[in-house]
Amino acid sequence: MSTTTADDVRELALRAREASHDLALATRTAKDAALRAMADALEAQVVPVLAANAEDVAEAERLGTPANVVDRLRLTEERVAGMAQGLRDVAGLPDPVGEVVRSSTLANGLELRQVRVPFGVVGMVYEGRPNVTADAAGLCLKSGNAVLLRGSSSAARSNEAVVAVLREAVASAGLPADALLLVPADTRDTVKALMRARGLVDVLIPRGGAGLIRSVVEESTVPVIETGVGNCHVYVDAAADPEQALAVLLNAKTQRTSVCNAAESLLVHASLTETWLPSAVAALQAAGVTVHGDPVVARLDGVVPATDEDHATEYLSMDISVAVVDDLAAAVDHIRRFSSGHTEAILTRDQAAARRFVAAVDSAAVVVNASTRFTDGGEFGFGAEIGISTQKLHARGPMGLPEMTTTKYVVTGDGHVR
Repeated sequence: MSTTTADDVRELALRAREASHDLALATRTAKDAALRAMADALEAQVVPVLAANAEDVAEAERLGTPANVVDRLRLTEERVAGMAQGLRDVAGLPDPVGEVVRSSTLANGLELRQVRVPFGVVGMVYEGRPNVTADAAGLCLKSGNAVLLRGSSSAARSNEAVVAVLREAVASAGLPADALLLVPADTRDTVKALMRARGLVDVLIPRGGAGLIRSVVEESTVPVIETGVGNCHVYVDAAADPEQALAVLLNAKTQRTSVCNAAESLLVHASLTETWLPSAVAALQAAGVTVHGDPVVARLDGVVPATDEDHATEYLSMDISVAVVDDLAAAVDHIRRFSSGHTEAILTRDQAAARRFVAAVDSAAVVVNASTRFTDGGEFGFGAEIGISTQKLHARGPMGLPEMTTTKYVVTGDGHVR
């Protein structure tokens, strides 16, 4: 069986470019009909999708893949239903294409409008999460973009099955099937080909681990939007409600560990060292969490001494780093040193402290008295997200439909000359 070449990827990009021209002209009615057809088709074809996924999962387990990675790979009827519902949610959202961002009439009578338009062709490079295939397809289609989907080899069968279902549904709704194209994962060279497809691919979005994201950011000639490694912090202030703080911490850490908005680092005000901290560590350990603590925390039973690397780690597992800080300023300094810029939370009843924390912390999302797990496109009401951007340009935080567009200026005159 021949492997996919750079020329093959270029041909796929050319097909996507052609499809993007038609998609940019599609009405909201047509796009929403296609999204609902995609959702219906996923539910109707759940059996072959799950069968393909079961092969991927079995292979991953045979290779000794970590449990948290297998969890991201695994599809269930419930998760497929969630993918379908995500597509329906996107269909129910306003169409960003054509939205007027700002407008004015100039002194000379020219009418000026800045309007949202599609990027054109979006390249998605992501690891073993088949749900991203549907999320990215839906958001790109609704925002008028064709998408080149390059998942990992570990999810190859799953992605092939999902894309086949979605392409057929898109075509049945009267839009070009090539609006959604799967780039084979049979060789790493296909990722490199996408990264070199400047002029055919308008923007590349990597979604996965730190290594994948760093590789794409550093090597791509196509513009990149960097998404979501999440070393998320929870800071428990001196004025925190003890019971509320413990409940939020446990949710942030243990509700689902394999996602980028799970808490990975806990910071505790020094005044709570003898009171709240021991009970919090005990509760984490009772939930199965391994605590990696600084010298103060490491005095408690069962705590593993933490290194700087531990404080900087996105665990994606039942592990957390814990440090005691003297005050809010020290907490902010720790976050500035170790954070990945994703989500940080403060738990406090002191509104002045909350305001200082929000102003001082420079991350994509800053949360007050709530779990880090809320940093999510669906939770924010955006529908399924394409990813969570941790950079400052062109988007930041959960990327919904508006973030999948750029703008152009429309200038209307009446025979004006300069």
